[in-house]
Amino acid sequence: MKAPKNRKVFVVGYAAASALGNTFATTWQGARDGRAGFRKLTRCESPSRSNVVGEIPEWNPAELPYVTRKEQSLWNADYVFLTMEMCRQALEHAGLEVTEETGPQMGCLIGSALNGTDSYRIAVDNFVNRGPLKVSPYLLPNVCANLPGGKAGMLLGFTGPIISPQGACASGNHAIGMGARMIRDGECDFMLAGGVETCLVPEIIQGFSNMLATIKVGPKDRAAEDPTQASRPFSLDRKGFVLAEGAGVLVLAAEDAVRAHGLTARAEIAGIGWNSDAHHFTRPNPTTIVRAMHDAIDDAEILPRDIGSINAHGTSTPAGDAAEVKCLRTVFGENLPDIPISANKSQVGHSLGASAAIEAALSIEAMQQGIVLPTVNHIPDPEFSDLDVVPNQSRAHSYEFVLSNSFGFGGTNCCIVFRGL
Repeated sequence: MKAPKNRKVFVVGYAAASALGNTFATTWQGARDGRAGFRKLTRCESPSRSNVVGEIPEWNPAELPYVTRKEQSLWNADYVFLTMEMCRQALEHAGLEVTEETGPQMGCLIGSALNGTDSYRIAVDNFVNRGPLKVSPYLLPNVCANLPGGKAGMLLGFTGPIISPQGACASGNHAIGMGARMIRDGECDFMLAGGVETCLVPEIIQGFSNMLATIKVGPKDRAAEDPTQASRPFSLDRKGFVLAEGAGVLVLAAEDAVRAHGLTARAEIAGIGWNSDAHHFTRPNPTTIVRAMHDAIDDAEILPRDIGSINAHGTSTPAGDAAEVKCLRTVFGENLPDIPISANKSQVGHSLGASAAIEAALSIEAMQQGIVLPTVNHIPDPEFSDLDVVPNQSRAHSYEFVLSNSFGFGGTNCCIVFRGL
């Protein structure tokens, strides 16, 4: 094999759809303004008490110019069109055209935790109630994790490698990390990297509820009258995460390709740290999480004290938030109180495999704008009195490095350091 090129890798564009908006611009506006995008479930009917969710507002794939009625009927896994549109928007944001020159050098890594679960659900219903011949011959393509990226390639014309990293709730960061490594080594010049999740189906909602992961909003809960208050990471009354659909895609480019195509570098992928827990399928292992953060910082060739902001995994679960804080205290020690910690899931919820990619885009934009985004719905918890979680509203802050944390079921950890430009 050829020797790696050891190129620097930059983020040149991004797109996102979340509970705050169906574009990055609307998502960013809501995040900066300190809003949360939660509401009562409308995507489907579900008896679960975990019925406050994050739905993408005004998202209707049928309105996209490239989605015909036939296409819509064949591709009934919602993550397919969502991926296609986010890849299109990300390239538009980057100002990067897919041509005979750039197309073969552009890959696509879009991770997902649950893939085409909604399509499989439709197939099961058809099999049981209408007979085996009513199962769509497109079922298998719909549930193949690489298909959304493949459909994006068919739409946009790129022909580089297409892979779907499966890292549960860390999938988005895994995609960014893998894409950066492939560009660094010379496998590609460009990469569409991120995550997508369309998880709001009854069985998934009920499954998370039954495992006591998501919040159940009772009549006395403050989210009963105002669903936007349901997700509250690091807050005294946190009760579980808010399940959300969403997608985030970053456009990565090699340093020489940025210059050659006149692109705008918005951040550098400075450091990556990834490992696994070998511990438990849901309970985190502090030892390996600490190592993942240290590895990302070491890979960036900086020290913990150089980190100017932290984008926390911050799911709003009692045990998960406490475990992450314990690890942050170990890594940053006496410097931790001086580092702002943002928890974007307080605003957009937990979109599983898409979360890290959405959070990466928000982190980079915040660094560019010279602010830190808030952790909203915050009621101080004495256990975290030493933390600056940027309570309830964004504020000005100048910094060069942000650490973005992401952890997933199965004990998979991926932390990335972005350097602002």
